[in-house]
Amino acid sequence: MMKPSSSSLRILFTCGREPGYTRNEVILRALRASFAVTEITDSRPGSLIARSLRVLLGLIPHLRRDDHDLVFVGFYGYLLMPWVRRLTHRPIVFDAFLSNYDTLCFDRRRFHPRSIAGRLAFWLDQTACNAADRVLLDTGSHRAYFAETFQLPAECLYCLYVGCNEDRFFPQPRRQSNTEFRVLYYSSYLPLHGVEHIVNAAGLLKDRGNLRFRLIGQGMSHARARLLAEQLSISSVEFLPPVPYALLPEEIANADLCLGGPFGDTPKARRVIPGKTFQFLSMARPLIASDTPGNRELLNHEQSAYLVPLADPEALAAAIAVIQDDAALRQTLAVGGRARYLEQCSEAVIRGSLYQILLGSMGLL
Repeated sequence: MMKPSSSSLRILFTCGREPGYTRNEVILRALRASFAVTEITDSRPGSLIARSLRVLLGLIPHLRRDDHDLVFVGFYGYLLMPWVRRLTHRPIVFDAFLSNYDTLCFDRRRFHPRSIAGRLAFWLDQTACNAADRVLLDTGSHRAYFAETFQLPAECLYCLYVGCNEDRFFPQPRRQSNTEFRVLYYSSYLPLHGVEHIVNAAGLLKDRGNLRFRLIGQGMSHARARLLAEQLSISSVEFLPPVPYALLPEEIANADLCLGGPFGDTPKARRVIPGKTFQFLSMARPLIASDTPGNRELLNHEQSAYLVPLADPEALAAAIAVIQDDAALRQTLAVGGRARYLEQCSEAVIRGSLYQILLGSMGLL
């Protein structure tokens, strides 16, 4: 079959979160490179419910006009999916990305799985995915989880790595010259991030005078992590507030070693590849990640990353020390990680994978 031209295929894109959110940004860039895209999104502040309602009101005229070949519902589109399905007969591709049920009941443990809220989260995941013709997840591990947990047909589930914006995240020289060995980690301090294990590892390494940890972000476990650093009398850990997205590449470029994690011992931590990992790989920075099924899909120990067990500060401390003392290993990890990124999860790879998924959804393959 002849490959359809970009201008002949019209994609209506929407999402419940801000379009600048990393997952949405990468997918939008890939869609625009191959298709004519109409974007209906909302970046104004407000709750997910309020934003989803505003987006839905903007979608309705387009769905009624039927002026598109496919609807792409990005993250977070769970609240939109049931309505979009009712309003269009066109194929729908839904970027589920992550599970509400898993996140709320098992990762953050806010609700018991059999509570009303837990059952509602399960229903929302299952209903939204059943309303789609194709569902995207961030790893093969999540694909298997969705198929088993929500009884979804595996042939409708696809893995699409998060990737990153390569106009921002690309190899670049260090912009600061100093004698310290800087270890970088940034997060929103969720349970799966396991920041306390990084702090404990720093405590084990506090006698290394030129070793510095730069921890950026805020969130649920931030106060506990700071308290732990005080209790351990660690002076090598610097806690910083979140930095603007545009400044993250500079932080990465100035780091000697980056921590991808996730380091928390939760079921979700075993299935994800953190978005920061793709940014580190793209910028060719040495990386420590957890030895999990999700990370193992992409990373090879001592080739593209240094892998350590989950929730193990002793192993993490030992890995940091080994990498700090071995410049050749740092170079191997940096070069190998960049090569792996280009091979498996670059924007070009994501663009090609997404193109095939969407054409399959429209019956053009």
